[in-house]
Amino acid sequence: MRASGAVTRSTLRQQIADALRDEVLAGRLQPGREFTVKQIAEQYGVSATPVREALFDLSAQGLLESDQHRGFRVHQFSVADYRSMVEARALVMDGVIRDVFREQPPSPDRQARYREALVSVRRRAEEAARAARGGDLDILIGYDLRFWRELGALAGNTYIGDFLHRLRVQAWVFAVPYLRGDADVRDWLWQGHADLVASVTLRDREALRAAVDDYNNHALSWADRLAAGDPDHLGHAPQPPGADEPGDEARPEA
Repeated sequence: MRASGAVTRSTLRQQIADALRDEVLAGRLQPGREFTVKQIAEQYGVSATPVREALFDLSAQGLLESDQHRGFRVHQFSVADYRSMVEARALVMDGVIRDVFREQPPSPDRQARYREALVSVRRRAEEAARAARGGDLDILIGYDLRFWRELGALAGNTYIGDFLHRLRVQAWVFAVPYLRGDADVRDWLWQGHADLVASVTLRDREALRAAVDDYNNHALSWADRLAAGDPDHLGHAPQPPGADEPGDEARPEA
């Protein structure tokens, strides 16, 4: 009975963490938003313990800040933070590309793993690119994160995969408040997923490097526009802290 209770609590902890992460990624929990364990526990109708554990998990992922006197706050990333995320993932991806495309032929087991994984990755790429073309952020974020997660698994290093996934979640957390409701949002959504998969399928190292460079340069170009205050494509800045309160009906911004 004790083991069953532990599993239930752990599962609830993960469910709450996932739900709150989705709220942040959707832009419904804005940067700077403050709340307490008690407020979240009441909102979800659960005890404080799994909520506290979930909030500390999200803090460890860099999405929340903890203040023992005020509770928790959604972390507010700066343009400089975003640029650093992009530069960090570019450096790591360069190493991944070198590893996956080593000169010696891959083993039969590795080739079989590639083929199996690429079937799912290709579907994710198609859905992500379709959502990007349509400017549908809610659908795009989910598929984009799963696309990169599954693609990164080809490297066979879970530590690198976890690190890159964390960076991409943080990058989306930064970007969403600016992109949400922007009439020109499709201009700033990368759509090269299919080209990247094609280069992996063909084991074309230079084409893969070019696709990844395009992905990172696209993000850095957008960051440059934000930093410069481009009046045509600035996007929408985050709402001021306290604009909503936990427990309010969650709605995307108009």
